Amino acid sequence: MTQPIIMDVDTGIDDSLALLYLLASPEAELLAITCTSGNVPARQVATNNLAWLELCGAPDIEVALGSEVPVVAPLMTTEETHGPQGIGYAELPAPTRPLSTRHATEVWIELARSRPGEIIGLVTGPLTNLALALRIEPELPRLLKRLVVMGGAFNHAGNTLPTTEWNIAVDPESAKMVFDAFSGLPADRRPVVCALDVTEQIEMTPEHIAEIGRRAGSTPDEIIAEADVDGTLSKASNQVVRYLTDAVRFYMEFHIAHDQGFLAHMHDPFAAAIALHPELGVTRAATVDVELAGTLTRGQTVADWRGMWGREPNADIVVAVDPPKFFDHLVERVSDFARRVG
Repeated sequence: MTQPIIMDVDTGIDDSLALLYLLASPEAELLAITCTSGNVPARQVATNNLAWLELCGAPDIEVALGSEVPVVAPLMTTEETHGPQGIGYAELPAPTRPLSTRHATEVWIELARSRPGEIIGLVTGPLTNLALALRIEPELPRLLKRLVVMGGAFNHAGNTLPTTEWNIAVDPESAKMVFDAFSGLPADRRPVVCALDVTEQIEMTPEHIAEIGRRAGSTPDEIIAEADVDGTLSKASNQVVRYLTDAVRFYMEFHIAHDQGFLAHMHDPFAAAIALHPELGVTRAATVDVELAGTLTRGQTVADWRGMWGREPNADIVVAVDPPKFFDHLVERVSDFARRVG
């Protein structure tokens, strides 16, 4: 049995690895990739996704352009974090695959209607496309099997503002629309939220990249060193390893420049893994809402853990993870896939 998935992304270095992970997972049936602005503008996101699919020899998976701006806020992008094209130092060959003629909202709605109760929606960027789809089809929360979201920060510092995580900060109104719309679902249908509380424990190190290279049979040994000149490019014989390394190196350089160590937080691959293997995380139910009016806290995700608002839980928040177990799983999947692709 495979799990059908719609992936909504703002690709993005860690979105790229999440996509590789899903392509590498035989239990994933990736139905479509919908693109939104976030890390970089939506049209660049679409180009990145098409290029990764072509590089990996993936089957014809629909890639649809979605919203290019948030529903209310002016667009923010973060090329300083993900590089001018969103994939660090990697320069993927220009794709020849066409972009879908459908808008991302059409893709969400039509696929969910065609396979009610079967599809997991995975959103690793701002929630704009899903919010717009909900305006047209309010039944989406009941048509999807489940929703997995990478976003938010609860008992953890933000990474955009002191209390705010990037994906939510880009489009807080959409995030609130989604959490409100998914209220009232049975416990096994509540959205699963992977927030900074856990995703900043998912620290990819140079050793993980070296292991991917070794297992993929790539030569020479794939070594990313803090002492390297910034922007040093990989010479790996395996093209997937080479481009992945060039992307992740940029991310590691960004993290150390911001006093977080020579590592890369792999937020989105963790969310992708939770979509397929929820046993990789421990969840706790809560009622989640999004602050829209706070002068200092706009975009903050607030969790009512104790029912103080008198509202039923509308999310299952991942509160614990075993990072070594997750990385064993990720490295095995991605390296074996890279070896097959070459």
